[in-house]
Amino acid sequence: MKILIAEDDILSRRLLQKTLEKAGYEVIAVENGRLVQEALCQSDRPRLALLDWEMPEADGPTVCRAVRAHQEKSYVYMIFLTSKESSEDKVAGLESGADDYLTKPFHTEELKARLRTGLRILHLEDRLVEAREEMRFKAPHDALTGLWNRGVIVKLLNGELERASRERKCTAILLCDIDHFKSVNDTFGHPVGDEVSREVARRLQGSVRSYDFVGRYGGEEFLIILNNCDPGSALTRAEQMREAIAKREIITNSGPLRLTMSFGLLRSVDWKGAAASKCLNEADAALYAAKASGRNCVRLAQSSTQAEELPARVSEKVHGEW
Repeated sequence: MKILIAEDDILSRRLLQKTLEKAGYEVIAVENGRLVQEALCQSDRPRLALLDWEMPEADGPTVCRAVRAHQEKSYVYMIFLTSKESSEDKVAGLESGADDYLTKPFHTEELKARLRTGLRILHLEDRLVEAREEMRFKAPHDALTGLWNRGVIVKLLNGELERASRERKCTAILLCDIDHFKSVNDTFGHPVGDEVSREVARRLQGSVRSYDFVGRYGGEEFLIILNNCDPGSALTRAEQMREAIAKREIITNSGPLRLTMSFGLLRSVDWKGAAASKCLNEADAALYAAKASGRNCVRLAQSSTQAEELPARVSEKVHGEW
């Protein structure tokens, strides 16, 4: 653990540095408050600090207040080393932001014990930060696949449709479903089904651009949002995703499986002004049409005013499809 010590007396500073180095600490030693403040306000700052109260350029309480003003960074556990003994001084030091107070002259073992207390507190803070970040990630993400969950992906769709309408761009919506997924669960068990879902999610995520969105819509269904997508290339991109699933086996603990997916595609330019709920219903109808056409294919949602038709093409089935 890295520790900063601030002591303007050179002899005291060197003795303290040697003591702490023997105890296993990586020591940064400085002689004035300005250097302390600079060191403790950096991104890679030490997490432990022993501060003399009386220092040139800035005293201990002044440094403590400056460090506590940078609360967005990781916490620093600060201990005052001082000859001040009055209760008023102790209160003033602690209220300035110090965590502990040790009166000079101090016993070396007591100092080490107080530092171990600081380490326990820092370890606890690290665990709390990790738990907070984990919860922050999990809240909008699907627990199984790590993709956006249904609530978030639908919210993102609403935003993208509004933006596409405002900027007169095209957003492509893909609602896709793993073919015969129930057979995978029934034959090999749900753990293998989970493996399949995770790998499908990984391949779909790897088939889109960094600014597109992929979410788990429910069960074996996934929702993909292609932002600022050329309407003429939407079908080609959907076919590329279909092939990303169909062309390679998925390796599971029960052996390799060859699976396919069906896709319902909707282009926002074909459904101008339609709400997200309407678009999802139409994409779902297109997905149903793909299933009815034999699966492992893409079908385009057709508005009543469209003259064009998607070529009646059913992708060749993959040998060994479940």
